[in-house]
Amino acid sequence: MSGHDQTGPRLRDALQGIPTYKPGKPAQAEDGAPAFKLSSNENPYPPLPGVLDAAMAAVHEFNRYPDMACSGLHAELADRFGVPVSHIATGTGSVGVAQQLLQATSGPGDEVIFAWRSFEAYPIITRISGATAVPVPLDADEVHDLDAMLAAVTERTRLIFVCNPNNPTGTVVRKDALVRFLDAVPKDVLVVLDEAYNEFVRDEACPDGIELYRDRPNVAVLRTFSKAYGLAGLRVGFAVAHEPVAAALRQTAVPFGVSQIAQEAAIASLRAEDELLGRVGALVGERNRVVAALRAQGWTVPETQANFVWLRLGERTTDFAAACEASGVTVRPFAGEGVRVTIGETEANDLFVRTAELFRKEL
Repeated sequence: MSGHDQTGPRLRDALQGIPTYKPGKPAQAEDGAPAFKLSSNENPYPPLPGVLDAAMAAVHEFNRYPDMACSGLHAELADRFGVPVSHIATGTGSVGVAQQLLQATSGPGDEVIFAWRSFEAYPIITRISGATAVPVPLDADEVHDLDAMLAAVTERTRLIFVCNPNNPTGTVVRKDALVRFLDAVPKDVLVVLDEAYNEFVRDEACPDGIELYRDRPNVAVLRTFSKAYGLAGLRVGFAVAHEPVAAALRQTAVPFGVSQIAQEAAIASLRAEDELLGRVGALVGERNRVVAALRAQGWTVPETQANFVWLRLGERTTDFAAACEASGVTVRPFAGEGVRVTIGETEANDLFVRTAELFRKEL
């Protein structure tokens, strides 16, 4: 027996202590009562018109590999956003593309900056890449503290995530502040504008990342079909980035990662934009209604531009999540911090608002 023999294969030290990504808890109810899942920022509507037909047509050929280049979807996206096809890269949801960006830019000894709390996958995928996570606390208004993030940049910084709107707080970085930040970041550092919730933004001061990327080679924009477009189960997201970055994303992509069903459904979704805008508008209306109701109850609710609301509850977080579950809605708790609650069906939103009111009276 050699001195290297162990009880099993050696795994990378970087994996030690990495938390597992926690999906939203499924809805459960007793005695057949209605139950709603408001824990995963899913779209409550069924697929857009024509999308199911496109997906079902592709089903008949899933004995074949998909188009690895996603050429039809890339062409559709390039036309939709007015960018070169060579600036588009797709992956298994925007989180899959984010992981590809880390593979392309960051490894042991490198640093990745992001706000905290922000999307919980950022520290996970950073540590998987072997890089060092540099979380920077949100400011008192639950917004990215861009000055503090800039101060955290070192010669080892390779990538910065700016989640806009931010998950889970729903807050946005406004255009003037973001432009100043981008102009100050070293040009060899990639800034990733994660805009998974872009379609829900109604604040005119919130920038469109694709406009900012156009003359900035070190800016990439992430978008997804999982949220507004309602294709969460098909796993398709994309990046818009200048050619060297987009080419690196294609190099690091899992071969055939985006199924043909997902590609065809995404194309059909892009072509159903009128219906999409109507649905998103209805969800924004529900969002505004829920926020107004919570504030009337006395809650402090940050100005959200996403399809969810954030309540900072501190040590009462777990209790609140349990109360919601008992009433028939599951929410997303972040222990010791707060809960994120997706805007769903009107009935689900009403249940949540009533639960929040009862809980508030007990505080």
